Amino acid sequence: MTPQACTVLNHLRTAGSITNVEAHAVLRVRSVSRRITELIAIGIPIRKEMKRDSTGQRYVRYYLGR
Repeated sequence: MTPQACTVLNHLRTAGSITNVEAHAVLRVRSVSRRITELIAIGIPIRKEMKRDSTGQRYVRYYLGR
């Protein structure tokens, strides 16, 4: 597991969820979807939810667990 994947996993364990914008701004992880793919590949259960912000922009929020 890469150091960035570990960082994302630790954030998911403490905060419960993460978005791409949060990962970039808070954790300095540019491609959260790639890190999520790494976590899923090693058996970490991750679920994703498509959402829309107040301007109508779509985004994905990732949660630990299924």
